[in-house]
Amino acid sequence: MITLLLIPGLVSDQRVWRSVAVAAPDGFAPRDADVTRDVSIPRMAERLLGEVDGPLIVVGHSMGGRVAMEMAHQAPERVRGLVLANTGHGPKKPGEEPKRQAKVDLGHEDMSRLAAEWLPPMLDPARVGDTDLVADLTEMVLAAGPDVHERQIRALVDRPDASSYLPSIACPVLLLTGAQDGWSPEQQHREIAELLADAELQVIDGAGHFLPVERPQETAAAITDWLVRNKDRFDA
Repeated sequence: MITLLLIPGLVSDQRVWRSVAVAAPDGFAPRDADVTRDVSIPRMAERLLGEVDGPLIVVGHSMGGRVAMEMAHQAPERVRGLVLANTGHGPKKPGEEPKRQAKVDLGHEDMSRLAAEWLPPMLDPARVGDTDLVADLTEMVLAAGPDVHERQIRALVDRPDASSYLPSIACPVLLLTGAQDGWSPEQQHREIAELLADAELQVIDGAGHFLPVERPQETAAAITDWLVRNKDRFDA
């Protein structure tokens, strides 16, 4: 049995990968990962590797994708495959830190305002008016709270430059993004794919940065199909 470790992103929880957990094929044991406690991406990866025994398929969304890549970097002998959704690979960008700090300050002032400001650009513009979707994501952000938000922002600001080690990751990798993801667009995922030895990219229409929640059935189908197709390689 291979653990299917499901890692959410910034101020997110298990609902991001709920459809994948339910659809996990035989031979894969889904497990939700907690990335709310640590102040760095490497520490998140190290702790998760210590909490779960045996071989892993690591599935990460956004910030969780960065944690997944770091886990493969730290323990290549254990990570048999990666699924990276709506993620990035580069270091901190010029001018990024003040913008991140403004969000941290807003979160400590009013998490509801943070959610209202942050979430709409994360979605396919056609889904911004989906009240059920927005309410669910807003509830998720509020449940995380300002302290978790700040810890995760600090981790993102100090993130490793994964492009420096991506060429050494030899396991199969599935890259997923939404066609309408303006935060982590298709081109960024193509750049990641070019650095990897064994990568497959799928772009799903009608979804922004929260692809696994905006298009849960399509996301689960893409991942389960990839898992089944590569199962013999994971077991080797």
